[in-house]
Amino acid sequence: MTLALESNAFLMGIEYLAIFCWGLLGGLAAIRKGYDLFAVLLTSWLTALGGGVIRDVLLGIFPPPGIVDKRMVLTALVASIVVACFHPEVGKMYWSMLVLDGVALGLFAVNGTAKALVHGTSGMTAIFLGMVTALGGGLIRDTLLNEVSVVIADRHWYAVPTLIACILTVLVTRGFQSGRLSFEDEVFFDLSIVCMVLALRLLSVKFNWVVPGALQRSKHQMEENTQA
Repeated sequence: MTLALESNAFLMGIEYLAIFCWGLLGGLAAIRKGYDLFAVLLTSWLTALGGGVIRDVLLGIFPPPGIVDKRMVLTALVASIVVACFHPEVGKMYWSMLVLDGVALGLFAVNGTAKALVHGTSGMTAIFLGMVTALGGGLIRDTLLNEVSVVIADRHWYAVPTLIACILTVLVTRGFQSGRLSFEDEVFFDLSIVCMVLALRLLSVKFNWVVPGALQRSKHQMEENTQA
């Protein structure tokens, strides 16, 4: 069964653009830490494809495409070479990189969730694997570089739109599998979900929308009971 976002050359091109973007982000993180070219290559590859590799291993797909698909691997490695040569310019492209990051986040969330469903998982498992696909590469990168992961450190909407995208993808894919949606409908809704992730990510940064933390309380219940 063909995944909606892998159904034609244009959509596949968008996916490779997403891989390239995350390769740039991964390599840039290693460069800022002062690591050598091998570390840049490794970090770019793991950032771009690490989440998909984890997903495929959990689905029992051996060997994972993130290792054996030459086009995917070369795209990530080319990104590492580009950022190694042009990292001062890439580092200044904040909003451009933010847009590409949002697109990649949405694409990997949708594709990861849909791929899990195609392989017969439950909706809950598909949502989990979609999150792993979208967030796993960044988690691996930050762990390697001894950094607090952006999923935790960035209070702007990052994991939240990813979770929403995974949930919506389950509904869309189930609708297609049951015959209520045509293949064209599935492609349209999947692209709409990607756009939603991008919009929420950009708006949260632009207007400083943050995920709330724990409730701030000056007293706790045990103190009140002791005073009584």
